[in-house]
Amino acid sequence: MKPKLTFVVVCLAAAACLRAERVTLSLDGEWEIADSEAAGPMPASFNRKAPVPGLANLANPSFEDVDLFDSREVISNRIRRGLLPPSAAVKNAGVSRQKRNYFWYRRSFQAPARKQVAILKINKAQFGTAVWLNGKPAGENLSCFTAGYFNVTESINWAGENRLAIRVGAHPGVLPEWIPAGTDFEKNKWTPGIYDSVSLLASDNPVVESVQVAPRIGTSEIVVETKVKNYSASDAAVQLRQRVKEWRGGARTAETRPEKGVLKPGEERTFTQTIPIPKARLWSPEDPFLYALETSTGGDDATTRFGMREFRFDTATRRAYLNGKVYFLRGSNITLHRFFEDPHCRNLPWREDWVRKLLGEIPKRMHWNTFRFCIGPAPERWFEIADEVGLLIQNEYFMWTGHPSWAGGYERSWKSDALIREYAAWMRDHWNHPSVAIWDANNESYDPIYADEVIPAVRKLDLSNRPWENSYNAPAGPDDPVEDHPYLFSRTGFGGKPFRMTELESMRTRESGSNTPSAHAVINNEYGWIWLNRDGTPTELTGKVYEDLLGAHATPEQRLALNGYLLGGLTEFWRAFRNYAGVLHFVYLTSSYPGAYTSDHFRDIETLELDPAFSDYVGEAFKPLAVYISFWQPSLAAGSEREFAVMMVNDEHKDAEGRLTLAFESAGGAEAVRAEKRFAIPANGAETYLLRLRTPDAEGDYLLKATAVGGGRQTLSRRKVTVKRGE
Repeated sequence: MKPKLTFVVVCLAAAACLRAERVTLSLDGEWEIADSEAAGPMPASFNRKAPVPGLANLANPSFEDVDLFDSREVISNRIRRGLLPPSAAVKNAGVSRQKRNYFWYRRSFQAPARKQVAILKINKAQFGTAVWLNGKPAGENLSCFTAGYFNVTESINWAGENRLAIRVGAHPGVLPEWIPAGTDFEKNKWTPGIYDSVSLLASDNPVVESVQVAPRIGTSEIVVETKVKNYSASDAAVQLRQRVKEWRGGARTAETRPEKGVLKPGEERTFTQTIPIPKARLWSPEDPFLYALETSTGGDDATTRFGMREFRFDTATRRAYLNGKVYFLRGSNITLHRFFEDPHCRNLPWREDWVRKLLGEIPKRMHWNTFRFCIGPAPERWFEIADEVGLLIQNEYFMWTGHPSWAGGYERSWKSDALIREYAAWMRDHWNHPSVAIWDANNESYDPIYADEVIPAVRKLDLSNRPWENSYNAPAGPDDPVEDHPYLFSRTGFGGKPFRMTELESMRTRESGSNTPSAHAVINNEYGWIWLNRDGTPTELTGKVYEDLLGAHATPEQRLALNGYLLGGLTEFWRAFRNYAGVLHFVYLTSSYPGAYTSDHFRDIETLELDPAFSDYVGEAFKPLAVYISFWQPSLAAGSEREFAVMMVNDEHKDAEGRLTLAFESAGGAEAVRAEKRFAIPANGAETYLLRLRTPDAEGDYLLKATAVGGGRQTLSRRKVTVKRGE
């Protein structure tokens, strides 16, 4: 496969076009791959191929035991569950179950026309990256989750063929202990590879190192921070120009006058400019409108896509605000690095059509506006697609350390300075994406280092001042949110009194799954604990739950039907009381195989066909106009009369009104009895309606169904009820 050349020519004046021209050479495609036990020398032969971006387990022919590694956290988990003796605990990263420590990627390419500077960019690779070009070392990047930049100016052959070699660790154990390589108590396999794009950036001095765009919607302008560097041995004049265009259509919106200066050899300088965007069109999940900022130094140029949007939380109201208006988050979670270990993962995360359906088509159908990218980052293209289709992303760093006792009380190996460097680079990679709304420091962790040292050190780097979520730790800022994981059904799995949905009828306040009470806005971004594998079998965590609910001989079809029904009801409940700024189901995409701890809800992962019961019940539960029947009794007496409370919420910025119907339907779908009432709910409001209804006289299985119809929309809430005589 030939490398792709992208020529970017930026015209910043009406009469002439500046000669600044960056050439971006894509190096994605098929590479040679080999493995080794030692860090060097490079293997003498490469007799396999592998895709970039991709993972080493996609090599052809395949490698044996390519991703077998038991992390310190998963060993601790197995000890806690009685699957391993306490003596199995380790204090290092974990135990490798393979005979290699490194993978080597190799390919050749022709350089573009000669430029003054050549930078190799590797968006993401794990575990640790080292680069050689034409036999000369170009440096290392130990980070597993951020982009690495390598200056290859001295080693590139502008006139002929270039041989590029990249070495990555085969498992986390090859990295120094102070480098975060991902912590996950439920991840069984750790697959290495260059899992994001690789490109060569060729330009002249001075070079655009980075651009950060921060919208200011109140004044309809952007603040732009541009870092420029002179890589040459002599002075370089800079003429910094900026121009804003609409991303689609290219209509010019704003342009700056040149800011001039001279950079000394090796000097890096930061320019901060404010650019008006007259009558700016705001970005939102409902209208994901994008702009493009074109930056030129006179020697280099770069294009930065952005959206005019601001997002924050407010502790006084305990709400999220998008572009100054209350905005309720509805969505799910993606644990992509767990999906990497799924037998059916293959090349799916790098297929444009698959990712667009995953992030665009299905979320719209499910009425989701938010995802948490949980315990592990996604490729850059995923964020770009989220920008385009309209998703808010809670971007979580790959850190789940839990309580120190979870891992046998081991000492934290990474220190605050290492974490600060890691988080700063992670933010740099993502802060221009309007989809990235929340920085999430960690998952279910208890450690003061985040609020005391890490978050205060890096928060100021983000000119958009996004909120930080700090899991079970105290919030780091006065308006930062906290997370809640109310796993009600986990009681059964841990030997407690089995949970019953009837308990929801007496729950009127937030049922916290966090040990850190807080008056701050709360995001419920995990709930359920009723996972099933895609074939309907329980996961490692839910065998006892389903045995309690359905008995030991339930069929996969029965479990899947119950799963959708219960998750729909829980979603309705968590939304109905308005205790949460956001409700995010766990989990939309993850691994599914015998031994997996959690699972997603796809019937067919390649075609992204959801399980019908999940799609039906959970899709209804996440509609902006939501309905919740506050009733979970399994049976009622025939011919009896009672009052039912039906709770409704309206997530939209306009009033909702219409007709609410409550009815009993027979197993064949025939309506037996019904009651009706008009509803009127203000924008972002909630109401409760009481409807008196007589149960059918005939015994049998019925569906108690609340239907809200208004403004061309319909939302359902349903309860399965058996009507009996003499109840």
